[in-house]
Amino acid sequence: MVGPQYDLVGNPLGAVRSTFERAAAESGGHEPVAAFRGKDWGATEVFRSFLFELGGLDKVPVLDESNLGLIKPNTLVRFRGMVQDMLGNEFYVGAFKDGSTWRTNKFSDSSPFSMPHPCDSHLWERHLFHCVPVPGQNSWTRESSPGPDLRRMASCLTSEQREKRKRGADNDAMDVSESGSGETSSSSKKTKDDGVQISNSSVEMSMNEEHVLEMNGGDHHIPGSPFSCLVKVYDMPESQVKLNDVSEFIGVYTFDPELAAPSDNSDDIMFDLMEDVTAQLPPSKVPRLHCLVWRNLSAHDFLPRPPAVEPSAILLRGIRQSLLSHLTLVLGKDELAAQCLLLHLLSRLRNKVDVVTVGRLSLNFTGFNRESVSIFGNQLNNLFQRLLPYSQVIPLSIEYLNTATLQPRKDNQSGRLVTGVLQLPQGTHLTFDETLLQSGSLTSKGVENTMLLKNLMESQKVEYDFEFYKLEMATDVQLLTLSEGKSNILPSDLIVPFRPSSVPAVNASSEELESCRWYLATVRSLPQSTETDTYQMIQDEMVNAMRDDRSLGCSELSRWLTMAQIMAASFGEKSLSMEHWQMVKELERLRKERLQ
Repeated sequence: MVGPQYDLVGNPLGAVRSTFERAAAESGGHEPVAAFRGKDWGATEVFRSFLFELGGLDKVPVLDESNLGLIKPNTLVRFRGMVQDMLGNEFYVGAFKDGSTWRTNKFSDSSPFSMPHPCDSHLWERHLFHCVPVPGQNSWTRESSPGPDLRRMASCLTSEQREKRKRGADNDAMDVSESGSGETSSSSKKTKDDGVQISNSSVEMSMNEEHVLEMNGGDHHIPGSPFSCLVKVYDMPESQVKLNDVSEFIGVYTFDPELAAPSDNSDDIMFDLMEDVTAQLPPSKVPRLHCLVWRNLSAHDFLPRPPAVEPSAILLRGIRQSLLSHLTLVLGKDELAAQCLLLHLLSRLRNKVDVVTVGRLSLNFTGFNRESVSIFGNQLNNLFQRLLPYSQVIPLSIEYLNTATLQPRKDNQSGRLVTGVLQLPQGTHLTFDETLLQSGSLTSKGVENTMLLKNLMESQKVEYDFEFYKLEMATDVQLLTLSEGKSNILPSDLIVPFRPSSVPAVNASSEELESCRWYLATVRSLPQSTETDTYQMIQDEMVNAMRDDRSLGCSELSRWLTMAQIMAASFGEKSLSMEHWQMVKELERLRKERLQ
């Protein structure tokens, strides 16, 4: 274990280097650190134990746009965000020999030691990810992992440190102004006379860091957020982190203005291997996080106090009834609409067979106008913000369709992915307000946006524009449309005429909201199956239904089966029964009566 002289939060690099030097000394041989390429020598296990076994996670501050100036560089931080762009790999000097001692630069931007020339060294690589705050993330999710009081921690900075950081920030601004032509300094050279060389492909990968910086101040951020983070991940197969994943990265935070302008005569080999990013935009504007530990986040990870008990069917039924009653009140005592909304909120994409998506249930409430949207629509949106991790409202007007940037696109000049409104994490809820739609003409962009939304509705895919070709990316987004009549732009799976009988006046307690959040997250994650005998009986009923009603198609029957499976899950059952099937048939009967 690391000695007590190392503070894993305040001095994580001390722990990293101590474990490295000990492991290198114990390895022996001519190249004792060769085995550490792409592997951990025990450092990350020290941090995992501290974070998850010894209760250290709550001591680690959470990095966001509000506390950039409060966290000291080279300390341990947490960052929760969405992977907005995957930037390839970057080579760096991972280990070098200083006299008789092997030292490491892992988890840092520069070497704290003077690196002799020439010296025995090893080139390692790390993965670069551009991460942003999660689009549509609701405020209650941040309460589950608040971290320590950073205002109090800021008092640890001495007046001299504050002044130095202020001067560095001022100098950074001058550097950006003077180097606007895009020329780079001599420290950005990729091939040096001292024998350190990198292939052309390596140059392209390491240049990705500059591309991240160039986008700060552009349109790569989510709307309304000026903040992003460059995460550098070590010792990880590339397939483990995917585009649009929501993850928590825990690692060493660097945001030091002195790194923004390395001198032209720098002797640090680390800078020889990295592009001089200060010519365009200094790293003081984009914090780095050298990741020690990471994990993908699900809805359960945002719950502040998840129940210690197993999710029994009896417990889930009780919460179901409470949530259904709440939804009924929000929808003006429209019980049918509440039942359908509950199924919609519990739906998720379970499988894809060719072009058929299994598990989705988009919903269209008709009978809305601008007045009723201002009442019931606002109540629904407030409810989603208090129950769901991510939700957004899209005002569907002619002007919006003609001007909005919905499609993510690749900027091949900078090599960066420029975000669009539809670059969303799995599990996002989107509400479309179609009551704003009036007669007018769609431009070519408006037609393109309409087709993007229709494709999202029908196939749960978003088309990304890579300039020379299009690429469809799978997603899992819940889609609700509020419209006057049946939406012609957004073809939903389930159309329900909205019939309220009262004005909502609802105020759920914090305990009720917490139990409902847990219920939604738990039920959506339940596995589903159907017994052979039950499946055969349902299949026979489908055949009889098609015989009685020739207008029934395969898509509608598939929707019935999806609704029945969600209905079973809503009661905490993992297997579909005929009782749940009959409940869905009754819902369908009531719904079709309204449609007539």
